[in-house]
Amino acid sequence: MVKHQPLQVYEKQVFVSFVTGIYGCRWKRYQRSQDDSSRWECTWFVILCSSFLLLLFWAYFWLVAQNDFNEFNWSVYNRSGEWRDETIPILASTTVGFSYITFLLILALFHISLGQQLNLYWVHKIGVLATLLTTVSGVVSVDDIWGDEWDILLVSLQSTAPFLHIGALATVTAISWLVAGYVVRRERSTFQMMVLLIYVVILLAVYVAPLTFTCPCIMDRHSLKPRPDIIGRRGAPMLAPENTMVSFNRALQHGASSLEADVTISVDGVPFLMRDHTLRRTTDVSKVFPARQFDDASFFNWTEIRSLNAGHWFLESDPYWTVNTLTARERSRIGNQTVCSLVEMLRLAARSNSSALLNIRKPPPEHPRHRSWFMDTLWAVQKAGISQKRVRTVTWTPDTDRGKVRGLQQTTHEKLSMEEIRQRGITSLTLHYGKASHKDIQEYLANNVSVTVYPVNEPWLYSILWCSGVPSVSSDAPQVLRKVPYPIWLMSQNAYSFIWISSDLVSLVLVIGIFCFQNYHMIRWRMSGMQNYNPEQIMLSAVARRSSRDVNIMKEKLIFSELNNGLSSTEELSLYPENGYARYSHGGLSR
Repeated sequence: MVKHQPLQVYEKQVFVSFVTGIYGCRWKRYQRSQDDSSRWECTWFVILCSSFLLLLFWAYFWLVAQNDFNEFNWSVYNRSGEWRDETIPILASTTVGFSYITFLLILALFHISLGQQLNLYWVHKIGVLATLLTTVSGVVSVDDIWGDEWDILLVSLQSTAPFLHIGALATVTAISWLVAGYVVRRERSTFQMMVLLIYVVILLAVYVAPLTFTCPCIMDRHSLKPRPDIIGRRGAPMLAPENTMVSFNRALQHGASSLEADVTISVDGVPFLMRDHTLRRTTDVSKVFPARQFDDASFFNWTEIRSLNAGHWFLESDPYWTVNTLTARERSRIGNQTVCSLVEMLRLAARSNSSALLNIRKPPPEHPRHRSWFMDTLWAVQKAGISQKRVRTVTWTPDTDRGKVRGLQQTTHEKLSMEEIRQRGITSLTLHYGKASHKDIQEYLANNVSVTVYPVNEPWLYSILWCSGVPSVSSDAPQVLRKVPYPIWLMSQNAYSFIWISSDLVSLVLVIGIFCFQNYHMIRWRMSGMQNYNPEQIMLSAVARRSSRDVNIMKEKLIFSELNNGLSSTEELSLYPENGYARYSHGGLSR
């Protein structure tokens, strides 16, 4: 007498169906498999991981590069001749691509943890390749247009490294569950040992990474220097048109202690404020003088320059997305702005007891004021009634011309050694933040050389420069830095060492615990001598050996057809996975 077992019914696996359905379009049970993934699918998994890491790098770059979005748009303008906010499509595409790749990677990791075979759907393969190629082309384009900006990555690590370390620590600790499951629950192989070795090396590298960190804000609170002064770079160009009187007034209202401007000499010897070589971007020269819109700004006389409007472009293009915050009165005032002369700006600085930093562009050789530009500048300073000691000049000229600007404090954008600084008689430096390392800043300050760092528009960058002891920064966003009363984070070396070592120890305990748990679970499973069979693991011995897909289809058809027809109490389907028998009690399938 054969004892019959009751019908084995499929359990619903909603989550597994969701994971395999979205990742590989395998929604039905018989489409899934727990066999090892093919080398082709493993290659696609590697491509997916590579795309994620590249997009993570790309997204982090644009996150910290917000400090220089204005510089990026200006670089694009100099190439294309059209002013547009090019960061919007880049940020939008990066957000969509990163979200898409991250979602697919999470699904792939669920496949691995659930023991499901990887099988990326062909539509996703096209999407992954498109995202990867788009990101690579973006990296190449930025390197061509804005290659110097890569320096911000190393600078930003001075602020973010401790937090990125904690994130990396949590990630490698979580991955240990997948690594342990792969190494422990399978037969030993050389590839498994390689995976384990690579994981251990990465884990140890993350543990000791803080030894390479240089973070100025890891310091004693009592050693913190006074808050750096803020210089309004072209005024407050995010709130009003750059290099205009309303812009300089807004900068002073938001706590700027100095004003910075770009000086150009007109054809009749009047110094005026203009950043670009032409007047196209910031004035209506294309309407007033259409035939001369591409001419050098220095070849216009002051009467012609003064007739141009310097505010309408700001209201129309809204370069910083701030126009909607302006009142009707402020918009009217901005709309009536004209090009500002150097004398007007210096008089404003004198009235507000502020100093001035002037970036003077020497006229080209064919310009009538090519040899007398320095006298024109001195005349403007004297006419404005401001003390020459409160005016610093940066001249984009050879060293032979520096001595001509007598009576004014001279600074330079070049990174010089102390010997060169003494030889040139320079008392201050105005350096890009990418050139001003923490070590260099400390050396300059120790030798009584004042350092101004530019452009500083984000609180995190302002904080690390504050911790470095920089006396002043030049900013396009004084209204933002005004709201930073203290460095974003500051902790002592002992406090950080405690956090670092404690985090490493907790991670190490968790990793060892995960490997021990996985190993114990596997030993216990093997000693029990019993293996839980699910429908995907049952082989119907009544049928000739077929592919896994064919057997799964046959199983579902057999079982669900009987469910639809209904079974009597004596007609029961009996499955014997352990001995390969499958039979009906009344002459059905028999072997």
